[in-house]
Amino acid sequence: MVDLASSLAGSLLKKLGSLVYQELCLAWDVQSDLHKLESTISTIRSCSWMLKTKDVVDEIDYKALRKQAITTYGSVMAKVCHFFCSFMALSSRLKLAHKIKDIRERLEEINVEKDQFNLTERHEEVHVVSQWREKIHSFIDPSTVIGRHGDKKIKIKRSLMHTNPTRNLNIIAIVGLGGMGKTTLAKAVYNDRIVVKHFQLRMWVCVSGDFRVTRLVEEILKSAGGRVDKNSSNEDTLQTNLRELLKDKRFLLVLDDVWNENRNKWTELRHLLNGGSHGSVIVVTTRSRKVSSILDPIYTHSLEGLSKKECSSLFVKCAFKEGEDKLYPNLLPIADEIVKKCKGVPLAVKSLGGLLYSKVDEREWEFVRDNEIWELEENEGGILPALQLSYNQMPIHLKKCFAYCVNFPKDYEFENIILIEQWVAYGLILQMSANKKQELEDIGDLYIKELMSICFFQDLDEQHICVYSFRMHDLVHDLVLSIGHEEWLEIDSENKDVASTVRHLSISSSDQQVSKFSNKLTNVRSIMYRNEPHVSLVEACISRFKSLRVLAIPDSDFENLPSSIGTQKHLRYLNLSNNQSIKKLPNSICKLHNLQTLLLGGCENLERLPKDMRNMINLRFLTISTRDTCLLENGALPEWLPTLKSLQTLEIIECNELSSLPEGIHHMKTLRKVKIKDCHELVTRLEDWSNIPELELDYEDDQEDDEDSEKGEDDEEDD
Repeated sequence: MVDLASSLAGSLLKKLGSLVYQELCLAWDVQSDLHKLESTISTIRSCSWMLKTKDVVDEIDYKALRKQAITTYGSVMAKVCHFFCSFMALSSRLKLAHKIKDIRERLEEINVEKDQFNLTERHEEVHVVSQWREKIHSFIDPSTVIGRHGDKKIKIKRSLMHTNPTRNLNIIAIVGLGGMGKTTLAKAVYNDRIVVKHFQLRMWVCVSGDFRVTRLVEEILKSAGGRVDKNSSNEDTLQTNLRELLKDKRFLLVLDDVWNENRNKWTELRHLLNGGSHGSVIVVTTRSRKVSSILDPIYTHSLEGLSKKECSSLFVKCAFKEGEDKLYPNLLPIADEIVKKCKGVPLAVKSLGGLLYSKVDEREWEFVRDNEIWELEENEGGILPALQLSYNQMPIHLKKCFAYCVNFPKDYEFENIILIEQWVAYGLILQMSANKKQELEDIGDLYIKELMSICFFQDLDEQHICVYSFRMHDLVHDLVLSIGHEEWLEIDSENKDVASTVRHLSISSSDQQVSKFSNKLTNVRSIMYRNEPHVSLVEACISRFKSLRVLAIPDSDFENLPSSIGTQKHLRYLNLSNNQSIKKLPNSICKLHNLQTLLLGGCENLERLPKDMRNMINLRFLTISTRDTCLLENGALPEWLPTLKSLQTLEIIECNELSSLPEGIHHMKTLRKVKIKDCHELVTRLEDWSNIPELELDYEDDQEDDEDSEKGEDDEEDD
């Protein structure tokens, strides 16, 4: 196996050896310093020390990619201009040479110090499962394993169906400690076929610590399928829309993970929800009995922990392949002691069971049993010791990928391919020398499955071939916040201070708020917008933060992306999806030679793509959708598309006027996945795509929904 530091060092050495010399051979003494830098990197090979050189190497790499793009696809004039600019920019070359020299000297000092003070870092072995486990034990739901929730589900269903006739709005509370399965039980009821038919409208909102009534109204409207325009919707408009939505409907609303103990806020929200018909129900899940007491529920369901027998049964199913527990009787007494420490919490049992899966060394089991983390005092809102222990035992590559998930809010629905592309963009997935033919996306998929195996990801929903969604338990989200809080910041109207260590921004406020902290934010590498930003805010961020790797602006509503986007030379991931107003992209976007992922799905009014997009020579993932004929060249996608030599995934969605594809696209050697959906004029044959490993062709949108044709399930238990 190859450790992470060695892999990173190797990737830096590869860049230094193959791309840089052609750009810098004319600069003063650069080759000499590069040789010395290579030697120092080879000696140190430490992850934390290597990261100090990465930004400089990325800058050099960009210059090399730009030269490659212009040399290959540029016009005669562009090539001449680039030649003279390169020849005359002596000061630029000298500046870069000095940077390399400074980096080399600093690394040499570190190298001396590490030997002098014995500061050699421990190399952690990178372990990646070779295939999906035969039995996906990590997805075991306690209710299906031991019949945990069967009778409890029936009780809650009865309460839903037989509400208090004197009340217009009824409340049911599910109360229990974190990890006991409150959300699992609520989902089982919410998705029950009889419940679905009983209510005319169902909505689900994850509340957590943010009980602002206006936010909750917005989330309720979104859950019901409505679109909320934050730029034009005020509080009165939102409340009017909510009343209109609920009018004369029997609805079910689940408020998951509620902490609010302020009776006045509850009264305000309840008043807004009174517009439904009789029999409407709110189901609340909460860890706090005080929350339950102020709700005045018609029924409170207290969810207790698993019994010791149930815990042991669940642990064995997670820790062993079926029947293998009998082969290792020496491990079962240790398992019993670990189970006791889990205190009946299903999430803890499953996480540690997954952690020990297929491990048969007694010492590893004893390490978990005897770990000092069990002695830490745990409070109601604290991190579950079992989860902290599982995190501590992760290899470094999984720790970094997991910590990146601090960017996403509670109850966020991840999609595997999108998360993986962000990991790739951020440099968190490294090619292992033993698996040089394995693509980064394949390695990232294995990372996700490893995290699923210890329940850090759950609620798997397979959507199509190799495409699935999943979520993170709220206790796991608490853990990732505790780990990544120094590197992540959500900018909103309530921010008072900011740490200089922040590398990830989530933005839900104005450009003035961003400007307030921009001088302190010098290391920002990713920005994600939580709501619809004004174009001025996007332009402000592009201008202020020059080292971005990830920029996500989904569901926005501006017509033109700022031309300054071309200055983001380190950008690897750009998400502009579901912008229904954007009409064109600036040609400067073609300067993003490092860009790997460009998501334009749902940009239905996009009129055209820039003519120089063939210069985006690193593009691996491209999603396009448009209803406009201007984007298409005589009914076909642009002829330059097959020239994207790095393209691996191509998604063409809702291109209603598309009738043909450019010649050569079927034979692109790098293309691994193609998805064509709702392109009703396009005619293509399956045999044309015989060389594509993953193919999804779906032209029709009027397939019959046969869900209701299934019979017999309506007779399931109710009374």
